[in-house]
Amino acid sequence: MVKAEKITKMREIIKEWKSKGLTIGFVPTMGCLHEGHMSLVERAARENNRVVVSIFVNPIQFGPNEDYEKYPRSLSSDLEKCCSAGVHAVFCPNVNEMYPDKSLAFVNVESLDENLCGKTRPNHFRGVCTVVAKLFNIISPDRAYFGQKDAQQLAIVSKMTSDLNFDIEIISCPILREKDGLALSSRNSYLSSDERAAAVVIYSALESAKALLKRGERSAGNVKAAMKTEIEKQPLAAVDYVEVVDAKTLSPVEKITGTVLVAAAVYIGKTRLIDNFIFCLDEGGKQ
Repeated sequence: MVKAEKITKMREIIKEWKSKGLTIGFVPTMGCLHEGHMSLVERAARENNRVVVSIFVNPIQFGPNEDYEKYPRSLSSDLEKCCSAGVHAVFCPNVNEMYPDKSLAFVNVESLDENLCGKTRPNHFRGVCTVVAKLFNIISPDRAYFGQKDAQQLAIVSKMTSDLNFDIEIISCPILREKDGLALSSRNSYLSSDERAAAVVIYSALESAKALLKRGERSAGNVKAAMKTEIEKQPLAAVDYVEVVDAKTLSPVEKITGTVLVAAAVYIGKTRLIDNFIFCLDEGGKQ
């Protein structure tokens, strides 16, 4: 496995692979790798000749009062995991390498960033799209792998890739969970033992919403109210948002038809966690 800290070195590696006709699968991460990340790596390895993982905590996607400085970083451990998983190259630049001068060019996908996390985290997705576009240009992968847990990010990156004509296939991968249902996240490491136990309420609320939908509930308002009620029973939990949106446009819906995304962002203590599921109805209104 090669560790590349410089853009020039990463591009040299990519150029050599491309000259041999090898396909490249790319998994962009901010490090603190867990089983969810590694499931993306495993799929990338199955579907490509070479796998690249990037590890970069991107400052421009964090707001002024967010957790950029304390975001968990574990590069040595991450490199060991990548090596064990058969990753061929890890791109781990520092901030000055990625942003050597004050940036004047940014990538923004309009409309899709107006709700959910985009509503409470201004400019977050501008930062995400800008760094992903830079990484795509540096690594030139054939396929890039993203987890469904970050559903809004996945939708926005997919739209950016299409609109800007990147010749890259975006692969959506399912959410990985702990045995009790909590979605795997690097931020889970922030949780105390009491908070970790409380965090299961997010999955519980989503499962309750799913059960309501399967029983025929079609009012988004009723689904959201049920989720809020369940979450608010947990003293350590505070709702940032619960939403039911069109899975393609990410616009809120009142009546559930077609395919919707049911999503939640919840503070457990000071830690903000997100989770979601997709619910599909056919034209006749059946699951």
